[in-house]
Amino acid sequence: MKVRKTKKEKLNLTWFGHSAFLLKAPLGRSVLIDPWLENPKAPPGAKAITPVDLILVSHGHSDHVGNTIEIAQRTNATVISIYEISLYLQKQGVVNAQGMNKGGTMSVDGLKVTMVDAKHSSDLDVGGTVVPGGEPAGFVVEFENGFRIYHAGDTAVFGDMRIIADLYKPQLAILPIGGLYTMDPREAAYACTLLKPKYVVGMHYGTFPVLAGTPTELKKHLPASLKKIVVELEPGRPVSFA
Repeated sequence: MKVRKTKKEKLNLTWFGHSAFLLKAPLGRSVLIDPWLENPKAPPGAKAITPVDLILVSHGHSDHVGNTIEIAQRTNATVISIYEISLYLQKQGVVNAQGMNKGGTMSVDGLKVTMVDAKHSSDLDVGGTVVPGGEPAGFVVEFENGFRIYHAGDTAVFGDMRIIADLYKPQLAILPIGGLYTMDPREAAYACTLLKPKYVVGMHYGTFPVLAGTPTELKKHLPASLKKIVVELEPGRPVSFA
């Protein structure tokens, strides 16, 4: 599906490979999600990104916490995560780490961030030792113009995605499609029938050979009426949504 080049009045979205996204709010706030910006698909210099106002971390695995600590310390961004991860980040020197939990909503500079469920695991690697990192989560973010995105984090498909659709009505769903550790394209296609978004973007694919799902395969599993909602992104190239 074709999307227009970025305009200030739109929600601007840039994929940095894997599950890392930068969202530019209509009024200028920058939201970074799961910022592993040294992944094999990330464009050169991605981790030097600035400004960053808000960072969302879906769970504790290193390919999602990624470069959160250094970016937060450099930009003074607020970091939102599940409570247990916020405690870990605070111990690592992240001053503005804010914990929350599933079902909660936090207002930050005109944006509404709601933490929702995900089906995965969520350990932290602390000095080579694996420790519990709370539970995995997804996020629904509502921007100043009312546009809502759902970043599912790492997850399998689950029936309560229908509740996310009913309660929050995200226009853009960002779903993992790689398989093995998350949903594959077939499960993600079923998730689309539950969520009914206007657009869907795949993530957590192509980073390594085992993450073999593709947007093309996702389209194949979607009913004809939904094939047009798939937007395939190129790492580092911003697009706009409305």
